Amino acid sequence: MNWTEKYRPTSFAEVRGQEEAIKKIKSFIEEFSLGKLTKIRKKSLLLYGPPGTGKTALAHITAKETNAEIFELNASDLRNKEKLKEILRPALEQKPLIKSNKIILVDEVDGITGADWGGVTTLQMLIETTTYPVIMSANDAWSKKLAPLRKKAELVKLKEIPYNVVKDVLIQILKKENLFVNNDILTNIAVKAKGDLRAALNDLQTISKVKDPSSLKLDERNKETDIFNALRTIFKTKTTNEVLGVFDNVNISMDETLLWLEENIFTEYKGQELAKAYDALSKADIFKGRIYKQQYWRFLVYENVFLTYGISAAKKQIRPGFTSYKKPDRILKIWLNNQRTAKKKSIAQKYAHQVHVGQKRALKEFVIIKPIIKSNEKIQKELKLSEEEITYLNKL
Repeated sequence: MNWTEKYRPTSFAEVRGQEEAIKKIKSFIEEFSLGKLTKIRKKSLLLYGPPGTGKTALAHITAKETNAEIFELNASDLRNKEKLKEILRPALEQKPLIKSNKIILVDEVDGITGADWGGVTTLQMLIETTTYPVIMSANDAWSKKLAPLRKKAELVKLKEIPYNVVKDVLIQILKKENLFVNNDILTNIAVKAKGDLRAALNDLQTISKVKDPSSLKLDERNKETDIFNALRTIFKTKTTNEVLGVFDNVNISMDETLLWLEENIFTEYKGQELAKAYDALSKADIFKGRIYKQQYWRFLVYENVFLTYGISAAKKQIRPGFTSYKKPDRILKIWLNNQRTAKKKSIAQKYAHQVHVGQKRALKEFVIIKPIIKSNEKIQKELKLSEEEITYLNKL
């Protein structure tokens, strides 16, 4: 039997590393059952987080702990509004068969947008009419496609499980199986799983069957994070040491990261918080300058500390709700300037080749050269200037 199924937690007490999420789930279910939910509060839960953090398991545990039936659907099977109405509506309207209550689970709700844009809107409308709590799961709750659902759902984030917690779970399972695996190998499994407990259990089960586990090479899970999720971690979560590594898996440069933070700080922070955040940003910029000027690359550590922990620690409290972060205008301005500089360089290079001078000299004397080339079409043809280069000259 697969260990992920065999050792799936069956109670909240058995779930490790998700204490904050469990509190929110319990509070939601209690208020729903007591009829305290109003139009202001949400009628559904959206559990989101990386794979292997226990989203589906928590939904099943919630049903068990509240003595409720669970009706489970996978959103990949409900890709359009017709299927939603056909399958989900009866589930939302029908009374439980055996138990007194019922929970509707729509798993992997990201997949509902695959073929029909009306799917999310239909699900949103169905949630409004149900008298039973709806729990949805998704890897990324902040996808634009899920915006209508975010308005109707209480968002509950499941964190990546710390490697030491993952390792402890692995040890407990080995004891139950009467097996032994070297401590260093266990540490390696826990670290490379990157918070994915399910992946760690699969690796452990595979290794436990091998005579020489050290001969196996474990693949490190690739969990690339986009810049929007990284910004939400800094602005909308508690400031812990984990925030220091928030940009490790973001596929943009540190310089561009600085611009993203500069553009969006004011949307989350006000007053003294804003001043502290910009102070941390300015210090990061100072270290960036020292890195480029003096080639002190060890200063990258300090730049990262100010951009992550420094800005995150500037807030006094976490502001709830969704914030739409904007791409920095300065990136566009820098790109446009680079485009203009590229045209200037290419014209100067062609001129330098024709008159047998260095490109640096041609660039230095470009103010003198420019009106000559601009006013004479014969020179433009001789230099073989492109339409973009001629347009650039005419705009100057």
